[in-house]
Amino acid sequence: MPKLALLFLLSLLCLDAQMQEYSILPEKKNRVKSMQIHILDSKELKFKKLHGIKVTELSALAYNEGTLYALSDRGNLFHFALNIENEKIESLVLKQAYNLKNRKHKDLKKDMRDSEGLAFVDGSLVISFETQPRVELFSLEGVKREEKKIHKDLRDKKRYQNENKALEAVAYSEKYGVVTAPEVALKRKDKAYHTLYAEKKSWDFLACGNITALEFINENELLVLERVYDKKSLKGFIALTKVFLDACNNGVCNSKLLAKLESKKGWRIDNFEGLSKVAQNRYLMISDDNDSKNQKTLLVLFEISD
Repeated sequence: MPKLALLFLLSLLCLDAQMQEYSILPEKKNRVKSMQIHILDSKELKFKKLHGIKVTELSALAYNEGTLYALSDRGNLFHFALNIENEKIESLVLKQAYNLKNRKHKDLKKDMRDSEGLAFVDGSLVISFETQPRVELFSLEGVKREEKKIHKDLRDKKRYQNENKALEAVAYSEKYGVVTAPEVALKRKDKAYHTLYAEKKSWDFLACGNITALEFINENELLVLERVYDKKSLKGFIALTKVFLDACNNGVCNSKLLAKLESKKGWRIDNFEGLSKVAQNRYLMISDDNDSKNQKTLLVLFEISD
């Protein structure tokens, strides 16, 4: 085998080896029975830098035809080749890394790169941001194409609780278009509820924690990832809730808690922030390690069983 080809093969094997077995399940299996999701597999990720870009603080996922896109809240975009077989994450190979750029192909400025939400849309990526709240369309290589119109209630950043509680998540469907949400309710809104926003429509539902990710299950059902996590104690919980956008009364939509994974009940969770559908009823979620030695980047494959 030619030397260059051998080096290339070894580099791929090295990158793939940076995925390790890790169980998030509690030791007491009865803590799992009441859930309406089934954990299929979980891995800890420890990828090395690519093109000088550190693979850390992954806060969002999107998937299309074997490629898993991951977004960091530092304004970095990663492409992974993903292979799932027999209900397991068989391989995950880091293929590319980019800095998000503006239309002039310049890296986004520091106060403009707090990227949090991600969705694949017709060969492009829709990204939501926090510090300067907005939703924009990017190429698969991370170059801005256009700004998306958002609901009028979201345009003034003074309406958010703070700059770190802005547009944490985004999803897309042909019926509703771009749907986004702040991490917590806007000022002067009831904190017991979350609000989902399309350009000209909104929906409320009962809150369980802070919103970190959205993904459409089907035309009218949305999967919401919520989280409460303490970076000091490394304790908290994550919740997965199904929201029925076509079943709302007095402005509040029906919702169903599918699972609540609590560290105090033995779940070995971390700061989960990203979510993506990869097949019928099957999803991946990922944790943001906050670039901390005390936290982990965990990738979890699960299916909805309700």
